[in-house]
Amino acid sequence: MRYRFEVVVSLKPGLLDPQGKAVEGALPALGWTDVSGVRVGKHVELTVEAPDEAAARARVEEVARRLLANPVIEDHRILLVEEVAGPGAGAERGEEAAPGAAGSPAGAGGVA
Repeated sequence: MRYRFEVVVSLKPGLLDPQGKAVEGALPALGWTDVSGVRVGKHVELTVEAPDEAAARARVEEVARRLLANPVIEDHRILLVEEVAGPGAGAERGEEAAPGAAGSPAGAGGVA
């Protein structure tokens, strides 16, 4: 079975986000004066072949922890997008991952 996931990586709350501040600073000039708290992160899509969803999610968690996110300064969130049984099969899921190992946000102000 194949599973498609999205991994969202963002800076931990309280850390300076210069890219987010630059975007936020440009918004009023474009007429959007009601937007604030802009944070910029990374979005990564992966497809994993595994015997079941739990094994696929564990693989994605490992990839996110070891490669995609720096656990010192970043949190990550894993979303299952689709289960692919065969060509053209699958349903949109959009479920958020359960709290993972060290380095995942575990609900502590994760990614918006």
